[in-house]
Amino acid sequence: MNQYFIIDFDSTFTQVEALDELARISLKNHPDREDIYKKIEDLTNQAMEGKLSFSQSLEGRVKLLQANKNHLKELVKHLKTKVSSSFSRNKKFFKEHSDEVLIVSGGFKEFITPVVTPYGIKKENIYANTFVFDEKGQIIGYDRSNPLSEEGGKVKLLQNNLKLEGDIYGIGDGYSDFQLKESGLIKKFFAYTENIERKTVAERADHVTPSFDEFLYINQLPRAISYPKNRILCLLVGDVPQKAIDFLKADGFSIRHKETFEEKYVKDVGMLLLADGESVSDETLSRAEKLKTIGYFGKAEGKINYDICAEKGIVVFESAKSAGENKKIVAKRVADFVNTGTTYKSSNFPNLQLPKMDGAHRLIHIHKNVPGVMSEITKVFAKHHINIVSQFLMTTSRIGYVITDINTQYDKSVIKELKAVENTIKFRILY
Repeated sequence: MNQYFIIDFDSTFTQVEALDELARISLKNHPDREDIYKKIEDLTNQAMEGKLSFSQSLEGRVKLLQANKNHLKELVKHLKTKVSSSFSRNKKFFKEHSDEVLIVSGGFKEFITPVVTPYGIKKENIYANTFVFDEKGQIIGYDRSNPLSEEGGKVKLLQNNLKLEGDIYGIGDGYSDFQLKESGLIKKFFAYTENIERKTVAERADHVTPSFDEFLYINQLPRAISYPKNRILCLLVGDVPQKAIDFLKADGFSIRHKETFEEKYVKDVGMLLLADGESVSDETLSRAEKLKTIGYFGKAEGKINYDICAEKGIVVFESAKSAGENKKIVAKRVADFVNTGTTYKSSNFPNLQLPKMDGAHRLIHIHKNVPGVMSEITKVFAKHHINIVSQFLMTTSRIGYVITDINTQYDKSVIKELKAVENTIKFRILY
């Protein structure tokens, strides 16, 4: 069966609502701009939550815009910087699936087309409204014959205009996206929450996806990273600096901020960041099976057992300075390890600085530093005729840390065999 992906634009492909942003550009010198902004935002939200018909919302917003073609040029430039990060990093997916990806939006082609086509999305696969201009280039309305300007427009378009034979998946944040599922025309609806979560929509979705990585992962589609960062539980304990929290959120991690390391998080935590003065018992560390890395805002000696961390393959980063200084450097090092495998400035692991490798899969293998492990790893690659793009190895007296970048085409049994190599501590596919 063919697969098609119907993707919304506002607050999905981009982080923002484009008409709201256009208003901020066109009305920036208007004396009543704040009141008008609020009216436009309210009309947007009411339609997205299903509290107002889309046609009423659209008509009200366009009337308030007072925008022209020059404002649209400025808007396009702005929107290109506001593409959702998980869409941006999966550019390759759009280019490889250009026939199956459709942008379907109640927004306008004048700003959607120049933003999405650089990602390999075909112009003929972009379905949206179009503005009507006067002779001076002022927006005076929109094409009312377009079904996407009407209530239930996406359903009407799919029902009457698009002849898609196969499994259709809808991705979006608003009520008009959910209507596709409600109509029975699509197989599954994914409520997209990377930028905003509308509870009335999320509650009725087949799946809530906090990122496009998650959508690709769930549907076993090619993606830039092997495991979505939103699935890695990042636990912050104590008075962690706000700048560090903001940095990790912006990087796409799922954050829980607690006063203490609660027992219910021990088995699932993947990243742990501790404020200065906090500690973790040896017994807790020994049970944290998914824990990959710890960041400590201060000096961790005496607060964390480095030896147990090394034995469990947990990489520790700390700040030797006070927690008030360099507030996000520890968070950045923890994120760099999860994103690229870099262990630079680690307190308990071999220090490796690694470049990101495009067009390859990166495998991390942490093992006890005993004779024969690298030989066994090499045998697995040779057995499956794996082409190694690059490889990095560093050791301490106890730990071996090897990073291998390989071609993306390989038998998945390779992974199982690498995990089974004797003296393996931890193994994971990074991307």
